[in-house]
This record gives sequence, C-alpha cells and structure tokens, in this order.
Amino acid sequence: MTAGKLIFIRHGESTANVAATAAELAGAETIAVQARDPDVPLTPLGEQQATAVGPRLADALDGHPERALFWSSPYRRAVRTAELALVGALPFTIDERLRDRELGILDALTTRGVDARLPMEAARRRWLGKLYYRPPGGEAWTDVALRLRSFLRDLDTADGRPVVLFTHDAVVSVFLYVLCGWTERQLDDFLVSRIVGNASLTTLERDGAGWRLDAFADDAHLHDAGLPATAHPGAARVDD
Repeated sequence: MTAGKLIFIRHGESTANVAATAAELAGAETIAVQARDPDVPLTPLGEQQATAVGPRLADALDGHPERALFWSSPYRRAVRTAELALVGALPFTIDERLRDRELGILDALTTRGVDARLPMEAARRRWLGKLYYRPPGGEAWTDVALRLRSFLRDLDTADGRPVVLFTHDAVVSVFLYVLCGWTERQLDDFLVSRIVGNASLTTLERDGAGWRLDAFADDAHLHDAGLPATAHPGAARVDD
C-alpha cells in the first residue's frame, strides 16, 4: 500500500532566492550566488520560516508526527529546513531524486541574461514550452518527472502512513503534474497565477484510486508566527 497522505514542504527562503529576486528587479543579467546550488544556505528569515513549519506540520499530521515518514532533498537549504521543522527529534531520509531542477548553462542567469547572452536558447525555450525545454547540461521538467515517478514507486512501502517531503518549488509543481494526472496545458494554467512559497505546505490526500489536492502552498503558519511570506517566483530560474 502506498502513502495515505503526501505533504510537500518547500525550503525556507535561501540566499540564492534573495539574490535572484534582487537581480531580476535590478535588470541584471547574472545572479550573484555565492555557492553552487547544492550548497546554498537559508537566510536568517528562512531559518525562522523553517522553524515555524514545525507546529503546522504537527497539526497536519493530527498530532502524531511520529507516524509519518520523512524525506528530504540533499540540498543544504532543504536539509536545514527539515532539521528545523522536525526540531532534530525525528529522522528523515535524504534522496537525490528530490533535488531541485538542474538548469545547466542557464544557471545563475536572469531572464534578461538568457535573452541577451543565449538568444537561441531563449527562442528554443519559448518554442518548446516549460514542460519539454531542456537547457544544455540541465533538465527538462519531464526529466524531473521521470525521477519523481521512480521515487513514488518506492512509496509502496509506506503502508498507508503519511509521507512528508522537504524539497523545491519546481519539484512540488512536477509532483502535482504527475500525481494529479494533469496535461501540459493544465499544469501551465494552474501555475500561471500560483507560486509555491517558501516554507509552505502543499497536501495531497488519497481519493479512491487517485490523489486529491487538499491544500496548495499553505503559509498561514508564517502569518501566525509574525513572519513574512516570501515567494521568490521562478522567473530568475527561467521557470515561468
């Protein structure tokens, strides 16, 4: 039997999130990241956001988080979010299939930077669309879908227990595409006005033989903790 409930948690605000948003707003071509993608840390606000996830997660698990199974992307920002949300009291498994989408030659470029420095790639991306475009050295969303389908097959051992995944915005979106059986158009339409915010919870429940989206990018716990909700949409990552 597979999981009875899936909860996806995007990592808290990261230093690369802040740098990417600043670069986009400034009209810059490059993003001033200080570390490779797997090593990007949370900001101080991101750590507070991750801590605030803990009580909300316990509530989502009906006060019994010990019954759940926990996994995390290996990237530093996701692992740290898991550590803070679980207060170091519950174990979690790191799985590289939950890592962020790899951008290849587009990494650390803003939308303006891709248009200016790699115009043929920008045109190819517009022609192929979000789902199928694969940047050289990187992944298409369909590539991410393949590794997530592999991961989901391993959930057959969950025996009906809830499963919590600490991961990334693009990964949450592709999970919805896979589990809800959406078409390319349905995915585009859903995301055109929706963003997976930092430290937000997206929940799917088993509904007969399929999955039902119960909550998307729930960040009420951040407001309850007096913290700002940060979105940092994927424009700087050429994901919209």
